[in-house]
Amino acid sequence: MKLKIAFDPDIVALMQAEIAAGEKAVSSAMREAGTSLKSAWRGQITGAGLGTRLGNSIRLANFPKSGDSLNAAALVWSNAPVIIGAHDSGPLIRSKDGFWLAIPTPAAGKSTKGGRINPGEWERRTGLRLRFIYRRRGPSLLVAEGRLNSKGRAVASRSKTGRGLTTVPIFLLVPQVKLRKRLDLARDAERAIDGLPGRIVAGWIS
Repeated sequence: MKLKIAFDPDIVALMQAEIAAGEKAVSSAMREAGTSLKSAWRGQITGAGLGTRLGNSIRLANFPKSGDSLNAAALVWSNAPVIIGAHDSGPLIRSKDGFWLAIPTPAAGKSTKGGRINPGEWERRTGLRLRFIYRRRGPSLLVAEGRLNSKGRAVASRSKTGRGLTTVPIFLLVPQVKLRKRLDLARDAERAIDGLPGRIVAGWIS
């Protein structure tokens, strides 16, 4: 006697179809979550007034790069992690050499390299010498004897008589600065993670 067992519908085919549906649902959910998180982080950064350039440092990569997988993943990161991390944590910043942090005033102008100018670069650029003034209350100062040009920048005086010469505060000196926390990236990341199960289930059922 010969027996043959057949299953209708085909269980193997059904399982393969279910796995394929799961792979598609997980991959789609991860791509959506990654895109949503990237958009949320960029929105936080620009909304905090940190500029679109810094916002565009947020990048997204999906894995696998093509096709679907039950192990799909999304990676969201920043190409400027130090700057982003500082605004996300609000750290206490101290001078590297243990003395003062020099905060430029508007009269100092900007660095030719971009960003904030430091006392050494300012002296080389203007040819003026900075003088230290200690203050018991409030920040101490680095000042220079010069004049203010039409842009409000301190420059050397061309007058032989000293006309227009004044003492201009160029840098404020403080022992430390507490950077204000302007971002909360963990909040958006937690929202993206919490929403993943619902995304997967919705995609799998449909």
